[in-house]
Amino acid sequence: MIKKYNINIFKYIFFILVSITFSQPANSDLSSEELIKGRKAIFSKNYSTAKKVQTFASQGDFERAKSLMLEMSENYKNLLEYFPDNSKEGFKTEALPAIWENKDEFNNLMTKSSNDMIKLTKIIETSDDIKGSLGKMMWANCKACHSKFRALH
Repeated sequence: MIKKYNINIFKYIFFILVSITFSQPANSDLSSEELIKGRKAIFSKNYSTAKKVQTFASQGDFERAKSLMLEMSENYKNLLEYFPDNSKEGFKTEALPAIWENKDEFNNLMTKSSNDMIKLTKIIETSDDIKGSLGKMMWANCKACHSKFRALH
């Protein structure tokens, strides 16, 4: 059991180190088009990853689900850099002005989403209600963001 735990810790640390090494360039280096397209890609990736998390967790494949949860957590952190003032309009952005009008609230939601994914890795295996845990700690954050900060599509 301890050996398996150590291997999992090593995998998580390795993932975080790789994520930091290959993270996106600073927003000051990106054009508004790159910022908008970049954040759309990250949100899209998180959605497809969340569906995989749901599947793996429901099937009891917690290691794969946890790895994806950590990936999503890093993506939420990275998103904080993708909403500077020069990226409010254009390139089919679905971001509402509410993001810039309530910047602290938006940033707090991205940080909460990241933190909730990490918390979820710690409780998912022992949860009596996997679907409920995913709903509360993953899907509810998506819904909160969409309802206030994303245009209807």
